[in-house]
Formats: sequence, structure tokens, C-alpha cells
Amino acid sequence: MRKRTVLLASPRSFCAGVERAIEIVEVLLEQRRPPVYVRKQIVHNKHVVADLESRGAVFVEELDEVPDGATVVFSAHGVAPAVRAEGERRGLDVVDATCPLVTKVHAEARRYAARGDTVVLIGHAGHEEVEGTMGEALDRTVLVESVEDVAALEVEDPSRVSYLTQTTLAVDETTAILDALRNKFKGLRGPDSADICYATTNRQEALGALSEDADLVLVVGSVNSSNSVRLVELAERRGTPAYLIDDASGVREEWLDGVEVIGLTAGASAPPRLVEGVIAALRERGPVEVIEREVAQETIHFTLPVAVRNP
Repeated sequence: MRKRTVLLASPRSFCAGVERAIEIVEVLLEQRRPPVYVRKQIVHNKHVVADLESRGAVFVEELDEVPDGATVVFSAHGVAPAVRAEGERRGLDVVDATCPLVTKVHAEARRYAARGDTVVLIGHAGHEEVEGTMGEALDRTVLVESVEDVAALEVEDPSRVSYLTQTTLAVDETTAILDALRNKFKGLRGPDSADICYATTNRQEALGALSEDADLVLVVGSVNSSNSVRLVELAERRGTPAYLIDDASGVREEWLDGVEVIGLTAGASAPPRLVEGVIAALRERGPVEVIEREVAQETIHFTLPVAVRNP
């Protein structure tokens, strides 16, 4: 049987914000009697959601599905102020699992809008993080998704424009949009440090370090995971066929025909065990040598909210 090489990207899988959000729900399920309600998916991964559902978490789309007085968790992607206000009005026991790096973007949105700027948010329409960020200053925020959107953009005062970005974007595509914004608005202002989070950047750099040496790239992650989809797109832009799979069952035999080197990574919301499962499934098809390529070590850890810390 053909021997294959798996180039394993590192970092991969869970980031600190995802670990924190999942742990919040897990702790609440232990501390309080289920059900614990969660608005939207706590993180964008179907295996994580299914596991928490099996333990008593109930995922809802909106707060009107949550009984009065119940415990409800806001997902890692953040919510708009109107959602927070509804939770308070309803007397819900709210625990906020918003990633601290998303919270930082929300604070920037409020600050830029308060000084009278038009806030240009680079992101993907309909994504929960984008909806939450725009809700901080809806009347002063505009969304752009491409260089073409920038070309068509008109603002009230071109000398007072700030930008923000969704935390899970492709770095190279975002750079092109930012260049277009800077060319159009000479006084453009933005955050002191990048909004695209460290985990997204690290996973893209790790994939970039191996994609050109691979015949095929497999990205473990769910279809609604923005950072996972960006990894697939990045590999494809670099000329390597790439596929997004939820787990080992998604690997198709025809993808492996003639393939000797497989690049393997996982989005920031995908559990590490799913990557191990893919490697095991590949080994069932023949000998596999796994070579890890590390571009960074992640040591960031976010503390839990006071409401769920152990006494």
C-alpha cells in the first residue's frame, strides 16, 4: 500500500477564546441544574454543540425562546447591545462567553462612533460577530466585504473614517481591502493592534508553511466556521486542492488518488480529537508518516467570568 506523509499544521484546533466559551457552558452544566440555554452556537462546530446538547445545553436562536429567569449564555461571537438589553428586561441570568478579543472590537466600535467617525467594518455579512459589532453603533457603521465595496463606498465626512475588522478574516484579503481604504480615505484611523485575532493569524501562517508542499489539504471544521473556511480558501489561492471536513467521515476516497503528501489542519473551533480521528482514518488506508510543522506556540489563556469561577 502507498505510504503517505501527513504534514500537520501547528497551531491548529481550539484557541483560547473557544476553550473559554466551552468551559463556561461546561461549568454551568455542573453548577446548575440543566437546562442551560445558549443563544446561537457557543462556537461554530457541530461536534462541540452536539456534545454540550447531550449534557443538557439547549441552543436557541433568540432570547424569546428562553423561559423567564433561566440561565442563558451568550456565544463566543458576541451580541449587540439590544440583545443584552433584552436579557436584562426579561430578568434572564446572563453569562457572557464573548471572546475577549471580540469584546475589544466592540469597545473600539463604540469609541470611534462616539468621536463622530464613520466606522467601516471589514467582515462577512450575516456572521454573528459582524452583527454584534455593528449593533454597537448601527447608525454610524458600514460593512465592506471586498475591494469593490470600498470603491463604491460613500461616507458623510471622508476626513473622519475609522476601520475595524472581523477577527476571523483571511489576512491577505483583509490587507488588500485595507490598502484600498487607505488610498481612498487619507486620514483613515484604526486600532493600535490588529483585530484579526492571533489564533486566526497563526493558523493561516501554519497552513501557509506547508500548503505548497502538499498535494492535498484537509481542514477540519464546520461549514459555518469563518476561520475554517478561510483556511480552505488560503490553500486554494496557493494552488493546492483543499477540502473542509467535519470529521474523518468526510474524507472521500477519490480525493486521495495519487496523493502522497496531505496537509492537515483544523479551524479554531474544531476539537483536537477530530484531527486525531482523521489521521487514524488515513492510517486505515495505508502507512502514514506524520510530520508536524510548528510556526508559533500559543500560551494565551483567558480567565472565566466571575459568575462561573470556582469558589
